[in-house]
Amino acid sequence: MTDMIKIAYCNVENLDLNKAYPLVSAKRKEKIDFYRFNKDKRLSCGAYLLAEKMLAEEGIVNPNFETHKFGKTYISNYENIYFNISHSKNMVSCAVSDAEIGCDIEFNDPQIDLNIAKNYFFNSEYENIKRSKNPSNEFFKYWVLKESYMKYCGLGFRLELSDFEIVIDSEIRLKNDIHNIKFNLFDVGRYKLATAGHFKTKEVNEYSLEDLY
Repeated sequence: MTDMIKIAYCNVENLDLNKAYPLVSAKRKEKIDFYRFNKDKRLSCGAYLLAEKMLAEEGIVNPNFETHKFGKTYISNYENIYFNISHSKNMVSCAVSDAEIGCDIEFNDPQIDLNIAKNYFFNSEYENIKRSKNPSNEFFKYWVLKESYMKYCGLGFRLELSDFEIVIDSEIRLKNDIHNIKFNLFDVGRYKLATAGHFKTKEVNEYSLEDLY
């Protein structure tokens, strides 16, 4: 695999836990069992199954998932394969690449409190959101782009939203970027989906629940 990035999402609102739960690893079962509500169990289970499905399509079988000290999951028994998962409301997403990758999906809530941007984003980002014809939509563009970059870096809370600036113009870029980060941004129904990594793509794929079982 060279210069590869695959991005996908799946609506897991109706995921059958009785079917899905037996398919996941013992480690993932521990994470799923941590959640009290079935909605959260479905998201955790669905994200894992989507990742396994996409990895299998790239020839990655029986991946051994481990966690870095700052919380980012990686595959310890394969080289040059990276993935990242995200979930929000009823949707899960996953990005797979042969270079480091970060992925984020968020429900585009029109009632979002824009003071979040005022308090935690760069001032230029906040001003662009305020000037937008659709401030909540613009907010979630920045949100998923910033979150995807934070997940790319894999530093957990050691990297904050205010530590870096995203510029959205003819291209999406990281200001003062020294690593040549490439961003991808998609509208997926009422969700925003973004990735940060080293490759651009115009493709994002939808998976059905039947694809995951």
